[in-house]
Order: sequence, then structure tokens, then C-alpha cells
Amino acid sequence: MTKEEILQKSVADYFRLQYPNVLFCHIANERKTTPARGAKLKKLGVKSGMPDVMVFTPKYKKSADKEIIGLDYLGLAIELKIKPNKPSENQIEVLGKLKKNGWNAKVCYSFDEAKKIIDTYLN
Repeated sequence: MTKEEILQKSVADYFRLQYPNVLFCHIANERKTTPARGAKLKKLGVKSGMPDVMVFTPKYKKSADKEIIGLDYLGLAIELKIKPNKPSENQIEVLGKLKKNGWNAKVCYSFDEAKKIIDTYLN
């Protein structure tokens, strides 16, 4: 496994152990494929630049007495990188579009950074 795959597995394991009822998924865009299969996948809706982790749990604004008063985010999107790797132009574009559409979209460079973002978002 590559370092980024190890990071992805660690994040997925953390969700399964710490937040077993949270709906999340990994977008497997890093796979290798033939040009013909790649073209078919693109026709089926696979999109370059999608973040590694998508969390389908909205985050609500709450009053001091914990009453829901609005919506902060529709979900959480995380692109995982190991330094010195950086997000591609497509990844930056997709994260920006997600932000414009009400998502909390972040890039994380370590498990500790991802854990902090996840915990802050879900608690």
C-alpha cells in the first residue's frame, strides 16, 4: 500500500470504530484502468478530482440551548494527501464547487489533521 492508501485506510477505520452510524464513502478515483474502461467510466459519471472521503451527514447550527436553528453544511468532503503531494487543479476545482454548494471541504495531510476535522465536524 502507498502512504496515501495507508492514510485512507486509517481514516476509514476511524469512521468505522468511532462513528459507526455515519454514512461515508471513499471515492476510488486513483485506480488504474485501460483507456477504453476509463472512457466508459467517465460516461457512467466518474469525475476526476472528487475528494477521497465524502461524509453524508449534515451539520446543523444550534442555539445555546442546543435547538437547531439552521444548517451549516450539507456534508463533509476530505481530500487526503501526504506531503509533499498537493491537490491537483481538478481536486481544487471540485473542493471549491462543493464549498459553493454548502459542503465543508478540506485537504488533510495527516491522520491527526483528518481526525481533528472529522471530530470537530461530527461533534
